[in-house]
Amino acid sequence: MRRFVTSVVLFLFAIPFGVSISGCKHNLAPTFCNGGDSGLVAGEATAITLQPLVYGISLNYGEIGQVQSPAATDCKGASVSIGKYTYGTTDMTVADVDPSNGHLCAGTWNRNSGGGIPDYTVCNPTNKSGTAYIAASADGVTSNPLPVFIHPIVTSIVLGNPSTNCSTDPTTACCPLATVNQITAPAYDATTCVSQNQTRQLVARVYAGTGANQTNISCLAGHLVFSAATSGNGSSSPDIVTIDQNGVATAQQPGSVLINANISNASSSAGYFSTCPPASIALSAPGFSGNTPITVNQNNPLPLTASVLDTHGNPITGLSLEYVSTTPTTIPAGTNTITPTLAGAASITALCQPDTCNPAPYNQIGLQGNGVPIASNSVDVVAPGTNSTILYMASTQSQYVVARDFTQNSLAQPLLLPYTPNSMVISNDGSTIYMGSSTALMVLNAINSVSITRIDPYSPGVVLAVSPDGSDLVLTDPVKQTISIESSGGGVISSYGGVGTHAEFTPDNQTVYISAGNQLLIFNAVTGWTNYSPATMSNTPVTDVAVTVPAVGAYFAGPVTTARGYCPITTLSGSTSATNVFFPPADSAATVTDRIAATNDGKHIVGVTVSPVPTVDDLHVQIPTTPSPTGSIACPLTNPPANMPPTSLALQFSNTFNAAPLSGITNVGQITGVLPTSDSSIAFVTYTLSNPGGTPSPYLPAYAPAPSGLGAVSYVHLSGTATAPLAAVLSSDNSTVFVGTSGDNLVHLINRGALTDSSTLNPGLTSPAGAAVPVNLIVQKPRKTT
Repeated sequence: MRRFVTSVVLFLFAIPFGVSISGCKHNLAPTFCNGGDSGLVAGEATAITLQPLVYGISLNYGEIGQVQSPAATDCKGASVSIGKYTYGTTDMTVADVDPSNGHLCAGTWNRNSGGGIPDYTVCNPTNKSGTAYIAASADGVTSNPLPVFIHPIVTSIVLGNPSTNCSTDPTTACCPLATVNQITAPAYDATTCVSQNQTRQLVARVYAGTGANQTNISCLAGHLVFSAATSGNGSSSPDIVTIDQNGVATAQQPGSVLINANISNASSSAGYFSTCPPASIALSAPGFSGNTPITVNQNNPLPLTASVLDTHGNPITGLSLEYVSTTPTTIPAGTNTITPTLAGAASITALCQPDTCNPAPYNQIGLQGNGVPIASNSVDVVAPGTNSTILYMASTQSQYVVARDFTQNSLAQPLLLPYTPNSMVISNDGSTIYMGSSTALMVLNAINSVSITRIDPYSPGVVLAVSPDGSDLVLTDPVKQTISIESSGGGVISSYGGVGTHAEFTPDNQTVYISAGNQLLIFNAVTGWTNYSPATMSNTPVTDVAVTVPAVGAYFAGPVTTARGYCPITTLSGSTSATNVFFPPADSAATVTDRIAATNDGKHIVGVTVSPVPTVDDLHVQIPTTPSPTGSIACPLTNPPANMPPTSLALQFSNTFNAAPLSGITNVGQITGVLPTSDSSIAFVTYTLSNPGGTPSPYLPAYAPAPSGLGAVSYVHLSGTATAPLAAVLSSDNSTVFVGTSGDNLVHLINRGALTDSSTLNPGLTSPAGAAVPVNLIVQKPRKTT
């Protein structure tokens, strides 16, 4: 056995070593870069790259930085893994580097400090400006030199005009790095705007120190990285500008935006970039001539075309316009399309409305025309046909509400309310009725049979208005003396002190104007609350409000009828910021009005007053527009001193008014409403009696505006024992006026065409004591006739 083992050992030693392992591993032939059998081998590092290749790193004196991880590649460009790099610097008195990990020091690292202090942990500033180059090496390969710019501590970066003398006033455009990639874009001039798709080289000045010790270090600081902040005042704002790595800015959508500049591992606000705003919006549609309404049948889409020019006369595309309708219940405005759903009439306008179009930061509103709205010309539309109506009737003296669907044969069962209402409004879509009371807000479902869906004891008061999209309400609490913007689902969005009398939203839901006696309040989604107290320049109160068509302002009733426009008065603060007076005065008429309303054609503000005698006042309103054929309404600009941005001025309306006594009515106590038809052809007036037991006044005044001068006044005789028209509502097809009357406590149906009292209905409203009471709260929603 021993001899056998010895033989085996001798046999194994006799086999050549290479043969003994040939069964374990095969040698792989190397792949040479040149395709031959010698030279550089693929998979071995041949290049090491440090980023950023050209622009390098910028550090303040004494600042600590870090070199980015190097990237190694072989001769084929494939990535190669390197276990360890060694870093070096060309001048450790300017920029030092830890050789083991690439930590940078704007000065000199500590070495052999003693006292247990590790090397390369304390950066000692040398206060030496200059450029040092860092390189990384491994496996016999050295990287590109990475420039590191060392300079005094940057205290500010200012975006501005190009320099006229680079020796005495250097900017980043004066420095070599600004022209490395042969940038050919002209320099951005911060005192003007840039048209869409045009490019500009951003020019900045970099400073160290403050006050008298401030020093321009633009050519010491290295490369600036520019970026645009979130535009306007909200995250939904469009892109105003895009900026590439060379600082070349390309104008995108209109607006003003803050530009940030990153240098020395810190970001600084450098200035603002302005993309030119719209100067005109020309809205057109097939068949539109600008003089007469377009007839569009129900459910037939009508395309809209908006042509937009900026303040330099260049076209703008891709603009985020909002299309609005004065009567969205019957003729809603979609995106670029009108599709009537029911018979009626409407005026359609395209709006560029901040914050979703032409936004600007708060202190930039008005500069270059950014941050302010612009409205197109109006396109008037008529959808022929007839609608049926669902009428909702209530009283401030009853706890019941009654509905009448005129496709049915009788009234619905009265709904008992928990509290006696003081107000009633219905959403544009007809789905929800809001009824105020001194105890709680009552919310009713009006989609099918009317029912109570919510009672909100935290929102007592009077409901003044609901926004066109149904999302917000305006309520006033006379006890707490507050005016609140509330969500339709419940909860206060914002509130202000005062007692409101009337309120009206703009069709775009952005602004609500509120009359509040000696106080005038305006709430805007971007600028918040604007309060005027006293309410007018004449120190007179305001009693009612009517938003103009297009919605570029509002008129206010009172001892003097006044108007305010949506263009702010902008005052320059230096050359790059502004302060604003929002919703300044736009017009005034020395005529008394108690209630007012605007016609959809935008040509009339119809007002009615009681004192000294009942009178109708017709203000023929002219709102300045851009030259034909656009007819849009833009905020005016005035030319400022040289090298200063334009200043915006208030939009100024003008009017001529004609007045005629309403001699056909007597014993009038209070005007309760002015109701123009949606086709602007006639307006009806409702009122109470000053002495309910005195002389009756059973007439419904109807005023038909004229193209010029005073229109015609007619009087509809109310049948039976009616004594006065207390409240009214128009059917959406303008065929019928539903009038709640005192004396007989009925609702009269007035034929609008013939101006005759055609029939009545008895809602049967009663007081808590069981006495019959009149309808003085009334709303309607349209529905198809079948």
